[in-house]
Amino acid sequence: MRLRWKVLAVAALLAMPALSHAVACTSQAEMAPQDRSALADAGLRLLQAVMTQDLTTLQAALLPAEASSWSGITSAVDDSQPLLTGGHIQIRDVYLLDATGLTGPSDTQFFCSNASGSLTITITMHELPPGKYAVVIADAAGAPLGGQLGLVLAWDNTSSGGWKLAGLSVHQGVFDGHDGVWYWTRARTVANEDPWSAWYCYAFARYMLLPVDILSSPNLQKLETEQEQLKNSPQDAFPYSIPDGPRTWKIDSIGLNTSLHQPDLGVTYESTGVTTPAALHTEAVAVLSALLKAHPGMRENFHGLWAIAMRDGKPTPVIELPMAQIP
Repeated sequence: MRLRWKVLAVAALLAMPALSHAVACTSQAEMAPQDRSALADAGLRLLQAVMTQDLTTLQAALLPAEASSWSGITSAVDDSQPLLTGGHIQIRDVYLLDATGLTGPSDTQFFCSNASGSLTITITMHELPPGKYAVVIADAAGAPLGGQLGLVLAWDNTSSGGWKLAGLSVHQGVFDGHDGVWYWTRARTVANEDPWSAWYCYAFARYMLLPVDILSSPNLQKLETEQEQLKNSPQDAFPYSIPDGPRTWKIDSIGLNTSLHQPDLGVTYESTGVTTPAALHTEAVAVLSALLKAHPGMRENFHGLWAIAMRDGKPTPVIELPMAQIP
């Protein structure tokens, strides 16, 4: 079984031809007490194991069909520690997913409504086999980096039985003391005067407001619509050429880079072919400097830039510089 975590915009969801509807979702408020208690207990035990890096407990709880994913889970647990430090686990949402009506592995959507029907969360899974599943969303409450955790659990009908671990996601919810709502507000504030900064503020807001990327909601769809409606944004700008005196730099892409747990942007550009470390550094600084001269608002809105040189179709990370160190 493969559980690929991916969020899809409304248009993409409507365009998908073969999503199965022989499924049902129950939110935690509508679950039977015994189901809610069992899922909360199973989720909390595994979340605490992530928090304490208890790999023995996690491996023992791994769904046998997901054995090949173990190395990825251990890597996620290791990478999660800075995001969880200083916090305590607090479950936010639990969703019980019934896919027993499927006849075979299928791209599957679950529509999870609250008790009043006023809000519907969409959960999208790909190549999902028939069975019962659950999604548990939690926060590392109080952690300075605002770690957010998501588990996919699967009901195991074998002799060992019970809820087993089928997927894990951990990512950052706070950058420079600001959460996703702050970045969304910032994007709206600078949208007219600085659409490039606004575009990437929207991107950071979406990243922080999406605890796991199999979820979608009306709120996130609204954010994505606002981002797509920006005028003169980088949405269709690449490859992007920047004149720099006698030279012109070609930038292939700019994306979020959270490697240092800072709101950084990664800039991938076409190298002139230099190979020595000194020459690569000089070239990278020139590219980053030219970009900031073309879009000076980025200095104020983000922490720094990563330079990734492309040569013969192969990327080479060169440097990361805080904005203050880029001339």
